Amino acid sequence: MTTTPTPLLSATGLHVTFPGRRGAPTARAVDGVDLDIGEGEIVALVGESGCGKTTLARTLLGLLPPTTGAITFGGAPLGYQSAALKAYRKRVQLVLQDPSGSLNPRHTVYDAVAEGLRIHRYKGDEREAVAEALSRAGLRPPERFFLRYPHELSGGQRQRVVIAGALVLKPELIVADEPVASLDASVRGEILALLLSLRDELGLSALVVTHDLGLAWNIADRVAVMYLGRIVETGPVEQVLMSPQHPYTQALLSVLPESGAEPVVLAGEPPDPSRIPGGCRFHARCQILASGEAERSGVAAKCRTEALPILAGGDTTQVACHWAAATPAAAESEKAL
Repeated sequence: MTTTPTPLLSATGLHVTFPGRRGAPTARAVDGVDLDIGEGEIVALVGESGCGKTTLARTLLGLLPPTTGAITFGGAPLGYQSAALKAYRKRVQLVLQDPSGSLNPRHTVYDAVAEGLRIHRYKGDEREAVAEALSRAGLRPPERFFLRYPHELSGGQRQRVVIAGALVLKPELIVADEPVASLDASVRGEILALLLSLRDELGLSALVVTHDLGLAWNIADRVAVMYLGRIVETGPVEQVLMSPQHPYTQALLSVLPESGAEPVVLAGEPPDPSRIPGGCRFHARCQILASGEAERSGVAAKCRTEALPILAGGDTTQVACHWAAATPAAAESEKAL
């Protein structure tokens, strides 16, 4: 029996709540999440706006302390003292979706990339470190970009500068929040190829936060689909996207042009995180329940009344759905595992 390697980052039982205003109920933005990221692994965290994925990413970065739950990195618990967080943020870096907003227009490219070195009081050759980071990010020769300002660069070049700013501290993990959302289609592929090459060359791990399942297919080893504060389906990207078990995942995939499926239009808006429904949290919008398929499978009552457990954070295919658990396809998937 092989021993499962310790994940680089592991979150267990994470809950993040925000108090409501003027007596309103507490919002459960992250409502029970287990998630592991292995060394050299790219995990895509996928879901529509408002599902809690950005709050989860901020919590994993140490920017928000969890209300309950724990995060470990390299097998050690994450501490929230200032010195511990500073050391952690050297090893885990953030790449934001809008390079125009995250780059100071008054700073040169050199200063933007060197900022992290100065914060962490880097003792080596600053110029050499900045040049290496820019080169790794695909801006070559790097010296050509030192004295340029963000407005003098293309959108793709600005995103590469942001990536270089993360790479300069030689992190082990990057968290990329919608890393290509603001870029033209012609540039998106170049940035995704860059992230993949960084994984292959440096052994870099990444959590890619996105609403785009097509992006997840192109870059991720594993995907975690999030709905209303909780991961509802997870597993290797090929299994989840080729044979989605959860109705929510099926609906997200149906709108991709290459899916060939009839687009599924979900009823209503995502529920308020301060009023999470009982039973399956997706049941009020579920196309399987609405069509009568859940009733025919004998699980409609469960869908409306019986809550589902938190999925484990490992790399096996898992789904939080009463209907999927009752269907032959799901049983075959479990048997294959």
